[in-house]
Amino acid sequence: MSQDLLDRIDQRTRLAGHNRLALLLFRLGSRQLFGVNVFKVKEVLQRPPLFTLPQLPKAFAGAADVRGRSVPVLDLARAIGHGGEAEEPRYLVVTEFNRSVQGFLVAGVDRIVNIAVEHIQPPPDLGRDGQYLTGIARHQGELIQLIDVESVLAESAPRGSDLGALTPVPANGAPRQVLVVDDSRVARNQIRVVLEQLGLEAVLLSDGRQALDHLQALARNGEPPGERYAMVISDIEMPAMDGYTLTTEIRRDPALRGLFVLLHTSLSGVFNQAMVERVGADDFVPKYSERELADRVSARIGAFG
Repeated sequence: MSQDLLDRIDQRTRLAGHNRLALLLFRLGSRQLFGVNVFKVKEVLQRPPLFTLPQLPKAFAGAADVRGRSVPVLDLARAIGHGGEAEEPRYLVVTEFNRSVQGFLVAGVDRIVNIAVEHIQPPPDLGRDGQYLTGIARHQGELIQLIDVESVLAESAPRGSDLGALTPVPANGAPRQVLVVDDSRVARNQIRVVLEQLGLEAVLLSDGRQALDHLQALARNGEPPGERYAMVISDIEMPAMDGYTLTTEIRRDPALRGLFVLLHTSLSGVFNQAMVERVGADDFVPKYSERELADRVSARIGAFG
């Protein structure tokens, strides 16, 4: 394992341990700042020449040659319908998440900042204009809108399902509800579909703080959370409280510590396998394979007890 990779793992571990999120800030042709999790970013380049590929969906601006690899490229402002001042995008942000590499054209790249997760608030209800946001935050007096790049990519390049037909899992004495915690609307719906095909009910929440408050409220009211939920499926990068911190808090609370926690993230599994052991999660599945998620959930229900 290279020293560079070890350094990046160490950086991620230290950030997660303090419930902080590193954001790459950029602009889309106006003064408004947008942010994306820096650990989804491979590199930032001056805009390279683009070329066409016959298999690219129409929403893509083209493809770029990045270190000998053809990377599909989206004009991010156009993809989200950003109505700011028109400006030619001058930078390519190359990202890796959900087991794929893609680039986003942006007008300007500002800087990287570390923000306490509890300072990130859910986005306001802006209808369609807000569907690509996972949160908002202020840093040094400036408003930052966090882009849900998973939703952008899912709408621009719809992917086929690898799920096939599923057989509902036998009850086996396990609860039939699963608590799903994810700030991405697309991810929540994807997981819900998998669980429903397995004959399970998904209870959907959008951040770790909501989930912890909900679980602790159940315990205070005399209902053991482990009797309500067969498991918790949690994203890692979320506003208010990230998945690492949620897992740590579950393990610290005597009323919650027996819950089975599966962490589910779009980021590289290399980083997260180490964190699974550190925070005490039971399992980890990188996004997004419906079949792999279904297999892990079925295994948990089968081994319930």
